Amino acid sequence: MPQGIRELKRRIKSVNNTKKITRAMEMVAASKMRRAVSAVLAVRPYAHSAWSILTNMARAFENYETPLLVAREVKNICVIVITSNRGLCGGFNSQILRKVNEQLKKPSLLKINRVGDKRIESKVADEDIKIDFITIGRKGSDLVSKLGRKIIAQFNELTYMPKAEEVRAMARLVMDDYAAGKYDKVVIAYTDYVSAVSQQSKLRQILPISKIDLEKQLAEMDIHADEYGLNEPPMEYKVEPDARTILENILPRLVEMQIYHAILESNASKESARMVAMRNATDAATDMADNLTLVFNQARQAGITQEIAEISAGRAALEQ
Repeated sequence: MPQGIRELKRRIKSVNNTKKITRAMEMVAASKMRRAVSAVLAVRPYAHSAWSILTNMARAFENYETPLLVAREVKNICVIVITSNRGLCGGFNSQILRKVNEQLKKPSLLKINRVGDKRIESKVADEDIKIDFITIGRKGSDLVSKLGRKIIAQFNELTYMPKAEEVRAMARLVMDDYAAGKYDKVVIAYTDYVSAVSQQSKLRQILPISKIDLEKQLAEMDIHADEYGLNEPPMEYKVEPDARTILENILPRLVEMQIYHAILESNASKESARMVAMRNATDAATDMADNLTLVFNQARQAGITQEIAEISAGRAALEQ
């Protein structure tokens, strides 16, 4: 067998083996995606209800001061970045990291703080804004390290299907630092799950708690609110023992829910992106194997034709 044909056979075998691997990874990602999407859909009604209650308590936002509602001029920012531990998930990591990098280069939006109708624009120069990071996922940690930024904590174990109580430690860390004045703003960078083929990178303010951001997030949530009775008109609440106590207990739960919800959205987006990426890789391997098989058959046919021509020429020479 000619050397070229043997090389083609080896390449076809290699491509087919790769195809089997990507096909298996696609099936695993599809299974994980179904579980992750189910978790997101399960938590959305609870998150929607919690945020609706808080937006209806707008007067409490304005009349009572708690550490998590205090808006200060932005000088120090904490950014929570949610990525994956591994690659092979299409543009999932690159999209969110690109969005974070853009904000680092031009932090004009990050410098704005708002609570209720208050809007505080920082007069600090962009280059003097201090930005620290909390990372969920090794890909985010790698980028932040390359950029020379400070990482105050890493939670790589939260990249897939965490429990709500597992998020509490990180939420408590950012709330304590904000209440102590270490940071003037806390934002979270995550990927919102829209569908299996569509995900959106977002940067959301979580501290200080902003009624505007909550209402915006409620409007963007991809659920049928009517099914859960969430489109009812604003209600008046009677609270006991008093509004301050209620706020001091419910606001930390809200921060925890925002972080937990963002992680679940990113999980669903990650597995969806990986499934699509592996499906595209499988299709590409199929096309490559078909093309190589065609070239192989053409080369083999050319070899057979040449052998037949040589035999015929030899026989003709003997007959003469």
